[in-house]
Amino acid sequence: MPPLAFVPRHLALLALAGLSLAAFDAAALSRRDQANIEALNQRMAAAETRYREAMVKIGNADPSGAAESNAALEDMEDVVAACSAQKGCQLSTMLAAYKRLLKLNADAEAEVVEDAPEGDDHASPLTANVPEAARAAQLLADDHRFDKMVQYNPAVQAGIRRWLTDMRGALITSYENYQYMRHLMWPQYERAGLPEALLFGIMAKESNGKAHSTSRAGAAGPMQFMYATGRRFGLGPDGTGFDTRYDPRSAAEASAAYLNERMAELNRSIELALAAYNGGEGRALRVYTAGGGRGFWESDVYNQFPPETKDYVPMVIAAAWLFLHPKQYGLDFPKVDAKPAPLRLVQASSIYQLTICLGNGGTREGFMRALRNLNPRYEAESWLPAGSTINATTKIVGLYNRYCTQGPRAELARTLVMSDPNSAIVYSVPVQPPVSTFVPGAGSAPVAVATDVSAAPAKPSEYRVQGGETLTSIARKFECDTKELAKVNGIKGPRFAIRPGQTLNLEGCRN
Repeated sequence: MPPLAFVPRHLALLALAGLSLAAFDAAALSRRDQANIEALNQRMAAAETRYREAMVKIGNADPSGAAESNAALEDMEDVVAACSAQKGCQLSTMLAAYKRLLKLNADAEAEVVEDAPEGDDHASPLTANVPEAARAAQLLADDHRFDKMVQYNPAVQAGIRRWLTDMRGALITSYENYQYMRHLMWPQYERAGLPEALLFGIMAKESNGKAHSTSRAGAAGPMQFMYATGRRFGLGPDGTGFDTRYDPRSAAEASAAYLNERMAELNRSIELALAAYNGGEGRALRVYTAGGGRGFWESDVYNQFPPETKDYVPMVIAAAWLFLHPKQYGLDFPKVDAKPAPLRLVQASSIYQLTICLGNGGTREGFMRALRNLNPRYEAESWLPAGSTINATTKIVGLYNRYCTQGPRAELARTLVMSDPNSAIVYSVPVQPPVSTFVPGAGSAPVAVATDVSAAPAKPSEYRVQGGETLTSIARKFECDTKELAKVNGIKGPRFAIRPGQTLNLEGCRN
């Protein structure tokens, strides 16, 4: 959620600037004021205790922990709001509780990192499950530089109108998807000195936060890099068959580098850098140079870009603006429990199977998109062996331990994933007439000998891929290992891409 979701902006500004409300002389306060302040201090202390207890539950994969922590955070928000309206109440005292919780979660994250398997991306202090107001003082300056770097004009307002009407669902979905990837993407922009709002705006317009998004033109990943441009900034096939344009961390890092390169040659103009991102860097530089360095909104500059770019630039800025100012527009972004955690599979599974057994877990659409975004190397139907560790969240881990290791829901999920539509087809066996033949010793009279029409057909040695099939589903159908089937047919993992009409060698398959 944007940093200002829980506290009024002027309070966060005071905190950022290191200011505090002027100290009141306790003697000048009425007994009623003093009693109110004491009551607020007690409420904040109780809420902090409640939050700490909830964190213990979350650490133990107790499903009730998330709800308890959210309730505690809401109590804290109410106290901060009441303090701002109470004579003599010191906001610095209230915000101290937020700082303690920030340190508490940072320490917890450090422990997770220390114990984590090498190479796993599942822990970052940036995603600590703490009140966003606690981070407001740290992030406000960086986030709201964006407000001063762009022009807020009728074109942006029209973009805001579109995001809040027919595209509201897409905006909210983009926000939810981003929260799961935030710990992977935002640090790349932060290190590059770029506002987080800009990252969100581009991602929302480009892919709605879907890591596996691919356009008809060939742009791929959450930040939609074309192949050639991606290669210039370190993206592309990594030697294992995986295209790193689909990796949120790598895509964000490349995006930040690309934008800073463009802004360096375009007078630090976000609008022109976005025009280059969408319409081509060569065109943007030519237009900028020919226009004598004037801005994107100057008519002789603006009119040299194609309609798609004229739409793209204000739409990205509008999404970024709403990310920073949701309350101003009556926009309530959902709270997303996205604290990262590793998930070790106790039995073979797939993302499809996990999605079914995890259920919705209080979300609108379940966890398939979150799991796919956090594990872009795996196809949803790819079979992951027992003992595999994938990226997930604390909530997903808790639900997995509760519903996916054993029990009726785990069995149901496995049954549904293993089901083969072809087995529903009933094939009639034609009745064959008896075959007349001569039996030695029976004279010259023919003897009818029935042939065994039910005998099993010979095991097929090849198979022609049908539309909608994957290597994993074919491997399941013919009872063979996916990786072995891929190796026999020279198909590279981990995506194991096949096409309809392709002929596969079934060597090593049992069925």
